[in-house]
Amino acid sequence: MSELELVVDGDVLSATLLPEAAPESVAAVREFTPLDTELMHVRWSGHAAWINIDEIDLPEIPRENHTVYPSYGDLLLYPGYRNEQEILVPCGPTCFKSPAGELAGNHFATLDTPRDELVELEERTLREGVLDATLRIEE
Repeated sequence: MSELELVVDGDVLSATLLPEAAPESVAAVREFTPLDTELMHVRWSGHAAWINIDEIDLPEIPRENHTVYPSYGDLLLYPGYRNEQEILVPCGPTCFKSPAGELAGNHFATLDTPRDELVELEERTLREGVLDATLRIEE
């Protein structure tokens, strides 16, 4: 079984993909990974970080397994219905928002990372700014 990995400054965070709950979102992520990118702190959503994927030409993806209030580590794919495309990485209390209001993202994977490590990651993006990251799928 394959899993998603988010590598941030050499630290590997593993996530369980949810192909039954969000099949089209998982398929889209498979298509654009591996992705060398940046992880940054959110502006509107609370205790979270995000990856801008606006430059990726995503297929049309329906709302599937979508939520505005993700839990710790619930990775959301937002295909850009009303805002830029992104992957949200919730690290604490989060309400997915933008200047356009609340957004519902597709919960496509869940990080298997302890809460204290997610809190530390979010605090690093707040203190240090943009962190180098890689998103990849390991078969």
